[in-house]
Amino acid sequence: MASSDLEDLCFHINTKISTIKKTLQLRNIGQEPSLKSMLCKIGHEMVLLHDLLNKMEMEVQQQEKLKNLLKELHKSAERDQNEAQHLRENIPPHLPKPTQNCITGLTAKCEEQTKVAELERAKKPTKESRLIKEAPLITAEEFESVPAYMKGRLTYNQINAVVQDMNKAVMGKYKILHQPLKSMNAAVRNLYHRFLEEETKDTKGRGSVRAFTPVALYPLDIAGAVRNRRSG
Repeated sequence: MASSDLEDLCFHINTKISTIKKTLQLRNIGQEPSLKSMLCKIGHEMVLLHDLLNKMEMEVQQQEKLKNLLKELHKSAERDQNEAQHLRENIPPHLPKPTQNCITGLTAKCEEQTKVAELERAKKPTKESRLIKEAPLITAEEFESVPAYMKGRLTYNQINAVVQDMNKAVMGKYKILHQPLKSMNAAVRNLYHRFLEEETKDTKGRGSVRAFTPVALYPLDIAGAVRNRRSG
């Protein structure tokens, strides 16, 4: 056996012995309670690092695919550009060329269509804004001026709350009456026809509601008395 082979064999055996010693040292370290938690933490971080490396590898693969697709798209765009440039520079002689009269006619036609559209928009009547007059709230001074027999147990806030509810009901009713029929569902359309039936020549367009009971209308009598005092 040559001396070089013997040296290689000795080096190999020494390397194995060194590896075994390190393994035994690590095993002994792992048995120590003070180092167990640290080794577990290192093992956990190694697992997380392995997962992170896998994700990075997948991301790199996706970026490689995207890069290849972009290269193909760039080549396709270059081919289309070259073909378009070739067609532009090599127009067949038998194709008719656009004349000045044709260009002028197209321009005049576009201007005429624009003018017609503007005239149609101008002819359309603008919708009139329909304002529904709301009943004004009474003030504290006006409430105090109402006779005691009309107040009963109602408070100033209760009366104004009823007036506000009445205003909301009136606004909701006339919002439905002013709504286009095509945009209504079945329930709203039934309300629309009911409101039309309830309209009279005295209440039409003046804002009225018939959805209050006599008890609920009692505060409105007080508000009416206040309005009479205002007009007086």
